[in-house]
Amino acid sequence: MGLTIALETERGEKIEEIEDPANLLHQLLPSHNDETYQCLRFIDWYGDTVFNHMQMKTFLLEWDRLAQSPHTTEERTFMVRVEGLARRCLNEPHLYLKFYGD
Repeated sequence: MGLTIALETERGEKIEEIEDPANLLHQLLPSHNDETYQCLRFIDWYGDTVFNHMQMKTFLLEWDRLAQSPHTTEERTFMVRVEGLARRCLNEPHLYLKFYGD
């Protein structure tokens, strides 16, 4: 089972959710040792990771770097969906982007 990515309010109410049953993030995300990524390397495969709107600019810059690599159509579609949640988190108040691990 892959991660679940959710856009949530500060009260934990889910606004939108993306499932990753194909475990695409395992193939896309950098290693936790890759210090060139200040946000994405800290996504925990087995626990939960939360990003707030102040982290979204860095998150989106790193996400864009990932998008520059060649990807399958399925991976690109998935990445566009996650980016959409991240942009909402950046632009709308009191939202959080959460990654729920296995």
